[in-house]
Amino acid sequence: MMDAHTLGLLEFDKVRELLAGYASTTLGRELARQVEPIAPLAAIRKEQELVGEMVMALTANQSPPFGGFHDVRLMARRAAIGTMLSAEQLLQVSETLTCTGAMYRYRMRLDQRHAGLIDLLGGIEDLGVTAKTIGGCLDGRGHVLDMASRELAAVRQKLYDLEEKVKAEVKRLLRDPELRKILSYPNATVNGDHYVLPVSVNHRHKITGVVHRVSPTGETVFIEPASVANLSVERVTLKAEEDREVKRVLRRLSAEVGRVARPLINALDVIAKLDLLTAKARFGREFDMTAPDINTDGRLWLRDARHPLLLNLFKADPPESRRKVVPIDLRLGLGFNLLIITGPNTGGKTVTLKTTGLLSLMALCGMPIPAGEGSLVPVFDKIFADIGDEQSLEQSLSTFSSHISRIAAIFSQATNKSLVLLDELGAGTDPTEGAALGRAILDEVVLTGCRGIVTTHLGDLKTYAFNNDSAENGAVEFDIETLRPTYRLQIGQFGMSNALQIAKRLKLPKELLRRARRYLKRRKGKTSELTRLQELREEAEKARDAALSAQHEAEKSRAEYERLSQAITKEAADAVALQEMRTRLQPGDQVHVKRFDAPGKVQRVNAVKQTVTVGVGIANWEVPFDEIFPKRINAPA
Repeated sequence: MMDAHTLGLLEFDKVRELLAGYASTTLGRELARQVEPIAPLAAIRKEQELVGEMVMALTANQSPPFGGFHDVRLMARRAAIGTMLSAEQLLQVSETLTCTGAMYRYRMRLDQRHAGLIDLLGGIEDLGVTAKTIGGCLDGRGHVLDMASRELAAVRQKLYDLEEKVKAEVKRLLRDPELRKILSYPNATVNGDHYVLPVSVNHRHKITGVVHRVSPTGETVFIEPASVANLSVERVTLKAEEDREVKRVLRRLSAEVGRVARPLINALDVIAKLDLLTAKARFGREFDMTAPDINTDGRLWLRDARHPLLLNLFKADPPESRRKVVPIDLRLGLGFNLLIITGPNTGGKTVTLKTTGLLSLMALCGMPIPAGEGSLVPVFDKIFADIGDEQSLEQSLSTFSSHISRIAAIFSQATNKSLVLLDELGAGTDPTEGAALGRAILDEVVLTGCRGIVTTHLGDLKTYAFNNDSAENGAVEFDIETLRPTYRLQIGQFGMSNALQIAKRLKLPKELLRRARRYLKRRKGKTSELTRLQELREEAEKARDAALSAQHEAEKSRAEYERLSQAITKEAADAVALQEMRTRLQPGDQVHVKRFDAPGKVQRVNAVKQTVTVGVGIANWEVPFDEIFPKRINAPA
């Protein structure tokens, strides 16, 4: 389990919600909102492979058919223990069963490039037969059809005949001239299931029947004539019989659902997993993401990394004025384990921390990440973050105390396989004491052996990396011309706060600025030495970056060579196996004949001429060996 506090600071729930937006089913969205890092390494790589296969499927317009899917797990379990489902529930089950049939056929359309998806979908059975059974008994509104059972059809026929008798009796009464004289108007109306006549209240005693209601004015009573009422009694009996037959049909259909409850629930779980994979693939395609290489040796290399929430935020901008996320390149575990980032406020230091943490989490969840090809992410056992102003009113802790409490909690759990992200180290207290405490905290990060990124404004901490081979400086770039941050991360440099330049831009009085520069000169004792050290670090970092890039390209070339070599070897082995099969052909063997693109039966084999006589259709044909293929393997086009 990842640290819950860190997940909140990194806003991982927002990434989960974004992912859920690309899911097609309720169960898929539920899984997306619960997605978390996978273990071990093999499981993460397997998830990446499945997502990659789904990306290929989506690119080839082979989206999974999620139409008609409902979460009917509870209904299936209830049906399995003998509970009768309602007609509306059975319709939902029927639509879901139809979806399982569509998924079964979708699996048949996938090829060998989607072996993982084929294996995943192998647990889905085609339950469309049960769906057809339900569809043959219910219409789209949940009405049980007459054809559902002979008994139901018979009782409904009786009801129809009785209804006709009632209508005929009402018409006969309305044709009676004496009766028409006592009616308020010459038509019958329906009150519930009863036909009633509107009789003037003064003539109530002139007709025998049952009063069902009185008009609001009290001048008209609505009477069901006795002759019609007798027929209505018979209708009540038939209606009860119809209801029993309908329930008998629903119980029978529910029992059918109960019989397939186990494979249906299993299919729902598989479809939910498939929907999560589809959501990851769609999310990745939307923001041009790639799958990083997951490793267990602590190498973190994010190339052209972008913050996913910023990408989504900027996507809402109008195309003509759409903002662009400035990508960062960041490394840990490749020459150094601790990166100390300095630079001005609003320069992107905190975004760098959050981008690193979020992308690492996404990668460990088997998701593609918004970073360039060749990015590396190690398997972190925990990711810890202390970011932003977390003053606690409930605990009466100051900002400084809150940060120190958080850092203490982090070091009580961090291991050499953890990632630690600390924002504004040493802030909130006396700069001298803050710097001393900050150095001690940096020492602890190094001694723990974890991967760490720390941001700070304290000048004393900028020199820490000069005396520690496990640490390196980084700076968020600042444009001196425009006095604005560029948000680019420069590894091997330490950043300046540029306070005086910013103050000048904000029109602080010139004399005040001159005094500030004089005070600054008095404090700078080793500026030239630090500058030379930084230049050496920067040159070394450029050389290291070039070497890593060259190594990455070499590994890509080697991987491509190995892939091609394996393909050629397999092709040669297949050709040898095919030739051996042809030489072992016997009369009666079933084969595939390329010339006719049809199956055939071997009649004779001429090994000298390298020909085979095969029966295709009603005729025998002599064809060369190279046109004969095993029946189980399709001939090449």
